[in-house]
Amino acid sequence: MHFSYKNGLQAFSTVIALVAGSTFAFHTAPPVTSPATGLPNQIFEWRNQKIRYQVINPEKSNADSVVLVHGLFVNSDHWRKTIQELGGKGYRVYALDLLGSGYSSKPARDSKEAKELNGENFRFLDDDTFGNEVSKEMKKKTMTSIAKEIELGTASGNTRTADVDLRHPLQSCYNFYTWAEQISDFTKAVVHTDRSQQKTTLVCNSIGTISSLQATLDTPELFNGVFVVSPNFRELHVAEVPLPGLAMPVIRTIQKTLRDKGQGLFDALAKPGTVKQILMEPYAIQKEVDDELVDVLLTPLLSTGASDVVFDTLSYSAGPLPEQQLAELRSLSMQSEGVKHKCPVWVCYGTKDPWTPAARVEGLMNLDFNSNTEDRIVEKVVALEGVGHCPHDEAPHLVNPLLLQFLERVQSKN
Repeated sequence: MHFSYKNGLQAFSTVIALVAGSTFAFHTAPPVTSPATGLPNQIFEWRNQKIRYQVINPEKSNADSVVLVHGLFVNSDHWRKTIQELGGKGYRVYALDLLGSGYSSKPARDSKEAKELNGENFRFLDDDTFGNEVSKEMKKKTMTSIAKEIELGTASGNTRTADVDLRHPLQSCYNFYTWAEQISDFTKAVVHTDRSQQKTTLVCNSIGTISSLQATLDTPELFNGVFVVSPNFRELHVAEVPLPGLAMPVIRTIQKTLRDKGQGLFDALAKPGTVKQILMEPYAIQKEVDDELVDVLLTPLLSTGASDVVFDTLSYSAGPLPEQQLAELRSLSMQSEGVKHKCPVWVCYGTKDPWTPAARVEGLMNLDFNSNTEDRIVEKVVALEGVGHCPHDEAPHLVNPLLLQFLERVQSKN
């Protein structure tokens, strides 16, 4: 091969990229525009990480704003139908890739930068890892790392009491507190520019629900409501597993095996045909699992560092749970003067969802015993007939009208 100055520069750049990747966070640049939405892919610099996001109607600085938060192992392209619909109605809509997902940075769990940006830092009263060296402003420390005797739902719609372990067992940065801080910082830095008196609405799917609810708890002054599409109750959480004393050691062993030796399995599954078959499980309306969806979800999962994030997340048998967070939101609302920090929640779910027990979702309405709807946190739960775990993509004709009703309800309170 003929060696040229240009070839030499390319080779040098490749070496620098590889060295940087081993020292800093892995980041794969997104395409210029999203093939799913046609919108430009943009980058938000957050705590030395690159966060990919998309926005429609950015020029409408006075328009009501919405932030879309995706679920497990997907990215902002999963909102391909929602962002266009809301944009067409005049809303200023943002969809971002959470840290470790899509085209956002994927720092290695044990790297210095990952440890520094971990949202669990300074959060727990029983965490003295950082001693007295950190500034008072940085110390959140509002709770212990195990929430005691929390009232949770069951698949049959009943209630039970359990302790909830909040800390990631690997101390990985891929946890709901990190993602919540990312959502809050993104909203302050990107969405609320020149709009300090306005609030934003969060729309979330699956485990994106927990990140979104935590963001509203951490920074209630930023958000006016949360619209939940198919909440996730995290079956592998230690508080959800039956007989955890017996089951969790087995689960931990499997999780460790996947982290240590699971790359081959990951590579075998990360094929278009296999991913399409996997998506057929949560999608009750299977014709919506098209080639575009498979491509925009799979391509980022093939980037450097993605498989480690997947295994870290599969090992995350801890963290907050929806009923716990909703109870905290209720408490926050009661402590606030008037309705200053009232954050209404509407929930919709598919009746054919294999991952979300219908009775448990319906039970979220029972968290508030006050009969006055205006005083509730969970104001409405809507079942969508014949739909699976991703109604926003499977049946947008059912979800979008409901979402628009919610936006009209909360945005009018700004």
